[in-house]
Amino acid sequence: MIDPIADMLTRIRNASIVKKADLVLPMSKVKFNIAKIMEKEGLISSVSVIPGGQELQKNKTFKFDQIRIVLKYEKDGSPRIKFLSRISKPGRRVYVDKDNIPRVLNSLGVAIISTSKGMMTGRKAYKEKIGGELICEIY
Repeated sequence: MIDPIADMLTRIRNASIVKKADLVLPMSKVKFNIAKIMEKEGLISSVSVIPGGQELQKNKTFKFDQIRIVLKYEKDGSPRIKFLSRISKPGRRVYVDKDNIPRVLNSLGVAIISTSKGMMTGRKAYKEKIGGELICEIY
């Protein structure tokens, strides 16, 4: 797999389209941090780590840790996440400085930025006056 973050975003997008309650992904610190930011922003219900060796489905165990993401839906059944877009890709990295942090959907969406102080939203990076790599945009 060349881009695990794009794979994560695609899995979330596909699961929300078919209205799945939750999904399970391979664990990595970057993906876990992105999911925690999405949880804090109210885009997903919860994020948890499933330790390796536990049985998830019938006769199916995993050696490595997994991330379980519980998706959130509106009262009418539409998914809470309408749009997920990977901005910085392995072939083309996109960096923004403190003055050029994008406002996603007039500040209704979330831009996730990887900075020297860790992963954070675009609003928090703007308040702390630091730039970094623009990972994705979500609304």
